[in-house]
Amino acid sequence: MKSTNVTRVSHLVEQSARWRRQGHLGGVLWFTGLPASGKSTLAFGLEQRLFDAGFEVYAFDSARLRRGLTADLGFDRADRRENIRRAGELAAIMGRAGLVVITAFISPYAADRARARAAAGENFHEIHLSTPLEVCEARDARGRYADARAGRLADFTGIDAPYEAPASPDLSLDTADRSIDACLDALAAYVDRHFRGV
Repeated sequence: MKSTNVTRVSHLVEQSARWRRQGHLGGVLWFTGLPASGKSTLAFGLEQRLFDAGFEVYAFDSARLRRGLTADLGFDRADRRENIRRAGELAAIMGRAGLVVITAFISPYAADRARARAAAGENFHEIHLSTPLEVCEARDARGRYADARAGRLADFTGIDAPYEAPASPDLSLDTADRSIDACLDALAAYVDRHFRGV
């Protein structure tokens, strides 16, 4: 049953004051891409880089959320969409608190990513890892693509479930021909351009 009597309460601490204290803007870096495109690797690598550079930063991916906040959800389309909805709301709250929030989710549907963007507003940055399917499939150490192609894993994104690539992401990175360090350099430079302006 949905709540019908929720009262909005305003914070006494302004968002701009939080950002000034932390020395940078808060917001959401939303990593999206096919399975094995490098989302979690880059999200947690960037978290370390930014932390070392003095940012208040936190990264999370679907595996982390499914051990707690979304542990009640399955993997059908409705539950996957709800997983992304909760992730988007959580990321938006953390971003408004002043953190640079890095999320790593396949989030294959454009409508779900648009809802996450709406939750965070102008502080949302969609980062598309545009790595080609054949590269993702070749580097998949867990064998999920092979299981999907053999029919042992249903509704796998990129094989028998769609991935709607962003039409105009804020940043696009093809990880096929770039090292992890080169990708992290590009991401850190992006954060410096967009989050340092307090």
